[in-house]
Amino acid sequence: MSIDLSADVGEGADDLPIFPLVTSVSVACGAHAGDAETMDRSVAEAARLGVAVGAHPGYPDREGFGRRAMSMSDADLVAALVSQIRTLREVCDRHRVPLVYVKPHGALYNEAAIDPAVADVVLRALTEAGDPLILVGLAGSAMIDASARAGIGAATEAFADRRYLAAGTLAPREREGALVDDPAAAAAQAVAIALGERIETLDGPPIRVNADTICLHADTPRAIDIARAVRDALERARVRVAPLARR
Repeated sequence: MSIDLSADVGEGADDLPIFPLVTSVSVACGAHAGDAETMDRSVAEAARLGVAVGAHPGYPDREGFGRRAMSMSDADLVAALVSQIRTLREVCDRHRVPLVYVKPHGALYNEAAIDPAVADVVLRALTEAGDPLILVGLAGSAMIDASARAGIGAATEAFADRRYLAAGTLAPREREGALVDDPAAAAAQAVAIALGERIETLDGPPIRVNADTICLHADTPRAIDIARAVRDALERARVRVAPLARR
């Protein structure tokens, strides 16, 4: 039994302490957050610790932190995503670290999870960016379906620090109870996901979430405490925690 434990990083939080607790990091690529300095620092730390690196591109919306949907043509969105992915790859190349995967951020992630057309645009960007990159997407989502149709490797993702709706989607951040900021609760949810057990939802019956990777957000309140609790709980449950690898 094995699962990846990842964190979204390079987004303005003091996130370097979380790196030793995870096995993959999704690095902001300068559009919704991050810059040359944060990308370099994140990749260097990942290289030092043997943590896998993924690109975390989003809408070019720093003011809204990439959490607002933007009206962009398919061509413009593909170009924006390809530029972000290639920018991070250049940083990885300097540190002799492979870029393993791409995980969309924020509003783009949520849209691609339910809209096949948006999912297809994300996959076009992966293809144009070059290299056989893995797509990381919400378990059971349109992104995962689209990757299967396109023959592109994908990893299904679940979240320890977010609550779910009964439909299998993430509860909107503005909804009460959507964020899990209690380390014990996050750890319990992570272990349940890893073991294939049901987790509670905010609007209906419990569900199972089949995941290859479990995500933590470095900007969640008590993020380091949550990461430590999740990692310890997974290891106590005899779940092997291992990074995503190119397929």
